Amino acid sequence: MEIFQHHLTDWQTIRRGLPSSSSLGFIPTMGNLHKGHLSLITQSQRDNDKTAVTLFVNPTQFNHPDDFTYYPRTLDEDLAQLERANIDYCLIPHQKFIYSDDYHYQIHENKQSLFMEGEHRPGHFTGVLTVVMKLLNWVRPTRAYFGEKDYQQLSLIQGMVKAFLLDIDIQSCPTIREPSGLAYSSRNSRLSPKGRKQAEAFAHIFHTTSSREDTIRLLTQADIQIDYIEEHHDRRFAAVLIENIRLIDNYALDKNILKK
Repeated sequence: MEIFQHHLTDWQTIRRGLPSSSSLGFIPTMGNLHKGHLSLITQSQRDNDKTAVTLFVNPTQFNHPDDFTYYPRTLDEDLAQLERANIDYCLIPHQKFIYSDDYHYQIHENKQSLFMEGEHRPGHFTGVLTVVMKLLNWVRPTRAYFGEKDYQQLSLIQGMVKAFLLDIDIQSCPTIREPSGLAYSSRNSRLSPKGRKQAEAFAHIFHTTSSREDTIRLLTQADIQIDYIEEHHDRRFAAVLIENIRLIDNYALDKNILKK
């Protein structure tokens, strides 16, 4: 595995040197890697000649400073996992490199980003779209891989790539879950044992309750703080706060994945 950290312009030399006939898969991450990330990596390795992963905790997508401060940072463990996964390239950009413009230039979407996460996390999607655009232009992949757990984000990135005529294939990959049904997330590691039980109860209720109204009622009874339970485009979406840690999930209404 080649690591690009201190001399990030070296990556551009490597990228230009790759044969035009070869394909490059890309997984942008904020580190604290888990099985969800590894599933994206596995899919990229199946589809492409080479695979690159970025590790960058993007400050502009956090609308609460504490959330950014306490986001898990596990660089040594992440590098060890990527080495075991036989990744070709790991890129670790500095904030000053990504935001050399001091975030003066931004990408705003003014329709699909205005509800759910966009409504409850002002500025979040502007930060996401801006950093993803920068990373796509820098890495120049053939394909980039995103999980369906962040379905609204995935849809916005697909729309952005199409709107800006980027010759990159955005691949959608299924949500990977723990045995309890809880979606893998870097935020899960911040939960206490009690909080984890609540999180697992959230996953169970969300995926085994037929109506939105019953879902809200049962989550409330379980003392789980709800940000929203909404339905759009034949999917049900949820965001909750457990120990002040935000967890999200979604599923296609005709393809619920857990059994009662």
